[in-house]
Amino acid sequence: MNKENSPNKKQPPQNRRDFLKKSSVVTLAAASGAILLNGCNTVTEKAKTVNIQPTSAKKYQWRMVTTWPPKFPVLGEGLEMMAQWVKDASAGRLNIKVYGAGELIPPLECFDAVRSGGAQIASGVSYYWSGKIPAAQFFAALPFGMNAQQTNAWVINGGGLKLWEDLYAEYGLVPFAGGNTGVQMGGWFRKELKGLEDLKGLKMRMPGLGGKVLAKTGATAVLVPATELYTNLERGVIDATEWIGPYHDYNMGFYNVAKYYYYPGWHEPGPMLELFANQKAFNELPLDLREILRSASSRLAMWTLGEFEAKNNTYLQKLVKEKGVKLRKYPDEIMQTLKKYSKEVVEELANKDARTKKIFASYDKFRQDISEWSKVTEQAFYSDIQG
Repeated sequence: MNKENSPNKKQPPQNRRDFLKKSSVVTLAAASGAILLNGCNTVTEKAKTVNIQPTSAKKYQWRMVTTWPPKFPVLGEGLEMMAQWVKDASAGRLNIKVYGAGELIPPLECFDAVRSGGAQIASGVSYYWSGKIPAAQFFAALPFGMNAQQTNAWVINGGGLKLWEDLYAEYGLVPFAGGNTGVQMGGWFRKELKGLEDLKGLKMRMPGLGGKVLAKTGATAVLVPATELYTNLERGVIDATEWIGPYHDYNMGFYNVAKYYYYPGWHEPGPMLELFANQKAFNELPLDLREILRSASSRLAMWTLGEFEAKNNTYLQKLVKEKGVKLRKYPDEIMQTLKKYSKEVVEELANKDARTKKIFASYDKFRQDISEWSKVTEQAFYSDIQG
């Protein structure tokens, strides 16, 4: 008997053998690919002199409407960059003209504009359409929900995208992940928060589910346009406001009228930004242009989160060291109460209808599972290594 086939010789587990076999195939394919690429250099050089035409020379002109002010830092400028990437990659066959909020239509009319075909694509956050599609909020952020890394994992790799696409298909739309702000800040307050009693009667600008949670504490959630936030806070129309993070908050000048800056952003721990296209217009594009659009949105998503992380780090230091802002963590009593009310608000949303319930079930299961992984990775890293 061959020693290799001897019954006394331990064989690796089947799943390990399969994994190693697949790894060998991948390695061989990569090596072969490298050989082919190197061997084709002369062919590639020759091809440069050949006028290779795309599958279709037709040019497409798209209009993008957004919920962000024109040229808005990070969010608006990222869209301008994306439009250029698409133009470059398509050799000018797909051109996207970006319109900031108010330039073509009001910011919160983007959904209807793209749905009707008045514009081909839009940028925003899905909770803006909660009045039309309550379940859309799961693809933005939930209070005390998943962070950016976890949300990306659910949407891209955990089945979330299919649920999102099915949901938007009913409205003739195709959604794409368009970035993430990362964990936001908890907000600016004119007075220090010492306990739960300080929230009662407080008027704070906070949209979406976070506003509903806040209302349960006895505070009043107020919807205020971005252009009016500073003056309303300055004049005492509102007592507090949340916005995005240090970079944008610094440029808004909130430190001039409110000195207490609270964290963490329990209401938006990892809000996903979105792009959505008119389904008919998208399907009319040649396959290569559709893939270029998808690739550009993925590039935008990566750039946006990276830009927020880099800028917020710098500007938080500027706020504290240069502007004398008093950085504060929400008192434990407030956080525990907000977490309790968040569970109630989210459960109320999840029980609205069968579709919403199905999406929440997927989101919540993924959140619970990945939380266990986070305990032995990110949480341990922050507390034991960086702490």
